[in-house]
Amino acid sequence: MFDRIIHFSLNNRLLVVFASIALALAGGYTAFRLNLDVFPDLNAPTVTVLTEAHGMAPEEVEALVTLPLESAFNGSTGVRRIRSFSSPGFSVVHAEFDWSMNIFHARQIVSEKLQSVSALLPKEITPPMMAPISSIMGEVMLLGLQVEQGKENNVSMMELRTLADWEIRRRLLSIPGVAQVYPIGGEVKEYQVHVLPDRLQSFELSLEDIVSCATEASLTSSGGVLRSKGKEYPIRGLGQATDIEQLEKAVVQHRPEGSVLLGDLANVEIGPAVSFGTASADGKPSVVLSITKQPGANTLKLTKKIEEAIEEMSSRLPPGIEFQKEFFRQADFIEVALENILHALRDGALLVLV
Repeated sequence: MFDRIIHFSLNNRLLVVFASIALALAGGYTAFRLNLDVFPDLNAPTVTVLTEAHGMAPEEVEALVTLPLESAFNGSTGVRRIRSFSSPGFSVVHAEFDWSMNIFHARQIVSEKLQSVSALLPKEITPPMMAPISSIMGEVMLLGLQVEQGKENNVSMMELRTLADWEIRRRLLSIPGVAQVYPIGGEVKEYQVHVLPDRLQSFELSLEDIVSCATEASLTSSGGVLRSKGKEYPIRGLGQATDIEQLEKAVVQHRPEGSVLLGDLANVEIGPAVSFGTASADGKPSVVLSITKQPGANTLKLTKKIEEAIEEMSSRLPPGIEFQKEFFRQADFIEVALENILHALRDGALLVLV
């Protein structure tokens, strides 16, 4: 067998040379078009469904939320395994599909099942939602946002988190290939209503009245249209509160002697939400953004686009705020591996030539 191959190669040198060049060119073309990642994606197509059930114990979450979702997904086209996790106030259900199943087709199947099972779930829970498509090695970068040295008194952690949530996160999500951006740390801004029990008792009102008023204090509604002289004019009820003063003027109860306002019964102020974690950079409190990619996205190209967006945003950051980019960068591992391979190929080629 080998004698025939050698004999054929010696008698057809020109053909062998051209075939070798063609194979080398095709291999180089394919190599430069391959997606680069730390590890191949070894996960079967999986759709994750998340459901918040505030106030429920794990047993109630399992019986009232997780079990109906599992029953709905079981038997669906292409589903090979269902895994779930129930914790206090939270349910996670993983639906794994056959390897040949397209992930977008799988999400469509799960979406249809969610519509049919929604009537069986408790009304007080948050509607189930599908988690974004992500890779097993999806975290491509950790980006820090911190206050510059010596300017800690000029910028609060609440302002830092607000900037991360409403500007930086949205800009990063607009980059093709980014699956999700998770802000960690800082102080989440919220309007807080601190009820005064003495005032509540003197006006003979309950805490439910305060909750109902605060819930409906910032709503915008439609009033239909007004038709006049061949034209239609939309009627809008503008009740969106934009500051503390407007919230304090929300009416809790109408009385003949005058309306009872929210500000008469409680102190309304802006404060941080309850924190479930923290983040730091160089030993200082900061906000860290975890950036995850979609399956199939080229890590090196995506990282380059993210860094270009960071450079663009750096020039527009408020005074006293800066990015910290030295946390984690998955592309570093890939670049080092590629450099090692190129060095090995170079050394091997030199040894063959010598």
